[in-house]
Amino acid sequence: MTILMNIAEAKAKLSELVARAEAGEEVVLARAGKPVVTLTPKVGAAQPREPGRYAHLGKMRDPYLFLRPDPELEEAADGPIFPPK
Repeated sequence: MTILMNIAEAKAKLSELVARAEAGEEVVLARAGKPVVTLTPKVGAAQPREPGRYAHLGKMRDPYLFLRPDPELEEAADGPIFPPK
């Protein structure tokens, strides 16, 4: 079923129109009675995440790699960036 609606009316019912387009209905927005835009759902918008997608890379050798201060920054600062523990 095709829904034809003027833009002024569609402003008030946008969330309803988006839901109907996601459900598979064709939603056409018109200006002065002439079709201008068709609302269509984005294909593949709600794909679930795949666990283990990066498992082929193996475990991180050093999990604290990104938590330590950069040695080049410490050298540029002429001392430690963080106070010693």
